Amino acid sequence: MPIRQRSRQRGRAGPGARERPAGPGSPGGSRGLAGRNGRGNPAVQRVTPPGGQRRRVRRWLTRPSARLASTATLAALAAFVATPADGGTTSLATRLANAAGLVPAASHTGKPFAGLPAVGALFTSNAGKLGSHFCTASVVNSPDGNLLITAAHCVTGVQGTIAFVPGYVNGTAPYGVWDVTRVFTDQAWASSSDPDDDVAFLEVSQNSAGVPVEDVTGAEDLATGQPPSELVQVIGYPDGADQPVVCQNWTRPFGASQMEFDCGGYTNGTSGGPFLARVNQATGQGTVIGVIGGYLQGGDTPSQSFSATFSRNVSTLYQAAIAGS
Repeated sequence: MPIRQRSRQRGRAGPGARERPAGPGSPGGSRGLAGRNGRGNPAVQRVTPPGGQRRRVRRWLTRPSARLASTATLAALAAFVATPADGGTTSLATRLANAAGLVPAASHTGKPFAGLPAVGALFTSNAGKLGSHFCTASVVNSPDGNLLITAAHCVTGVQGTIAFVPGYVNGTAPYGVWDVTRVFTDQAWASSSDPDDDVAFLEVSQNSAGVPVEDVTGAEDLATGQPPSELVQVIGYPDGADQPVVCQNWTRPFGASQMEFDCGGYTNGTSGGPFLARVNQATGQGTVIGVIGGYLQGGDTPSQSFSATFSRNVSTLYQAAIAGS
């Protein structure tokens, strides 16, 4: 596989971000108690790396194409769409797509599945030998193709090396094992574990052939300032399980700066799992608008999960991670 030429010089992380190598402590994958602070909602913003989109669209999955709805069908659904159950916070286009069957229906229980290339489990690692997986992360589009997103509490004080295994299933690593070399968290998280900043970007090394992870797995997009109610797929790796779980449901606002996602099966280990909006049914790739974390470090029951609402703080942290990677 050819390697894309990159001429961007490496920089330092920007102000407000805390950069560190994966360091000493203990795994932070539990969904424990944390406080909350309010934060305003900026304008909707899709976070695009410098130089534009880099994601490669590949058809690893064999999901059926979304069904096309006729004009007559959409007209018949007009009354339903005009009065959405969420009180009108969802965009008209999303409501039309959902009502017409262009997206799968919501579910209420996470189901084990074969996984996605760009979503994987975080493991402890010692001398190249994997330990247990304790959290979830996903590859996000970046200029150097080497960034992951997860929850900050997942990587706070982890002892030894962290390894990312994308697409992990049944004890196999179909897309290789990638060592985490640097961790980027917001200074507000580093100083006070602010749940609104429970987000981290991880830099991973290239493989032995000098190829970055994104060239192997593809990547998710990243967006901030999204509506409080979105239809998302949430993926996570429960502790002790050899397969991830997936569930699709609507998010809803929880206070001024958090999102809630209700679906069973999200136990310890699913922290850091992406909230994927606008998932392409052919590729399985979507847009990350949250990660399991935030309030209660993601939730204290398997059926109720939380995420910090992605705002300017996440966009700023992402840019700092790019500059520092």
